[in-house]
Amino acid sequence: MKKLHLIIFAVFIVFTQSCGIYSFTGTNISPDVKTVQIDYFPNNAILVEPGLSQAFTTDFRDLFDTQTNLTSVSSGGDLQFEGEITGYKINPMTATADQTAAQNRLTITVNVRFYNNKNEDDNFEKSFSHFVDYDGDVQLVGSLLDDAFEEINERITQDIFNASVAKW
Repeated sequence: MKKLHLIIFAVFIVFTQSCGIYSFTGTNISPDVKTVQIDYFPNNAILVEPGLSQAFTTDFRDLFDTQTNLTSVSSGGDLQFEGEITGYKINPMTATADQTAAQNRLTITVNVRFYNNKNEDDNFEKSFSHFVDYDGDVQLVGSLLDDAFEEINERITQDIFNASVAKW
């Protein structure tokens, strides 16, 4: 009986101590971190698409609102994100026999500076990018452009989230 209690106690210790701080969203946020500050990400790319900066910043803020319990603040956040959109380019990817593009690729690149004011070892500055391919015989406007932005923003914001608070 004493041996059974010892085994149960050992299993309890292993399960409660081995993983540290864990959440079901995959974040690894210290309990003393309460606020997040996400600054506006201006579009400093050579080719500027109206609305991209606002859409990206909003999508990034929404990700933290839905995936964490952190309070969004406009200044003095425990976690701070700042940066800019540095690349917006469309390149032909494949060609047809008559020398026209059969497929194009939209690539967006965002430079991010992350500051963890509770643990400065986590700070970084990195570029994140993602792309969407589309048929060369269509123009990237309207709902096609909106869908491309949505997919790219979702991927980039998730990559930033993972690099900063999920530590992936």
